[in-house]
Amino acid sequence: MYFGPYSYTMTKSSAILFILLFSLLFKLEEMRVALVLVVLLIAGGLFMFTYKSTQFNTQGFVLVLCASFLGGVRWTLTQILMQKAELGLQNPIDIMFHLQPLMFLVLFPLFAVFEGLPLSISEKLFHFHEAGMLLCLVGKLFLGGILAFGLGFSEFLLVSRTSSLTLSIAGIFKEICVLFLATHLLGDHLSLLNWLGFAVCLSGISLHVILKAINAKGEKALNLNEEASSDPDLELLLHHAERGEEEEEVETIQQH
Repeated sequence: MYFGPYSYTMTKSSAILFILLFSLLFKLEEMRVALVLVVLLIAGGLFMFTYKSTQFNTQGFVLVLCASFLGGVRWTLTQILMQKAELGLQNPIDIMFHLQPLMFLVLFPLFAVFEGLPLSISEKLFHFHEAGMLLCLVGKLFLGGILAFGLGFSEFLLVSRTSSLTLSIAGIFKEICVLFLATHLLGDHLSLLNWLGFAVCLSGISLHVILKAINAKGEKALNLNEEASSDPDLELLLHHAERGEEEEEVETIQQH
């Protein structure tokens, strides 16, 4: 028995619950029935979609659950930092400039303990015999660094424009796409419960997208009204335009 990818994804679904909890505690999200419904649909659907009891391991479950909890804290605090205008960290490059060195200092001791010795005696890096092998490894590391930078940039950009909850939902959508492809490419078998969970999870994600679109449309209309009320000339122009449209309608009715 081992903690396989399905069990990992199933446990990782709890991250969205932690993010919602911290978002409500820090007042980043309003307590709404629709929001709670979205989270429950996604988390419950993902749990059913990835339900595999034969791939469960208690130690792995605890570690992934702790990682989900810490991930919820991390992204909630990141949203607070990026959405405070007085801090000036709305640009993803700024937040990466300040946070990435701290992340490196925290992770480097773990890297040195668990991977330092095997890497130091590896023939592909320090004890290489051919320059081509070294250049190939350095190129792979460089490419991985570029991809990691792009991933971090996109995550911070998404959090600055939306919320940590939306980032978590986007990550879950990626997970179910990977597992869905695994059923076709690797021949993984899914039960009726798994497919039902897949449908429930997609319905929750779709509901979140619809709610976001409605809120964005309402905020845009509110901003236009505020700009019109703050600018007397623009308000007068809109008033004249509406009056002209009403006069045209009256003339059209009289002609008929």
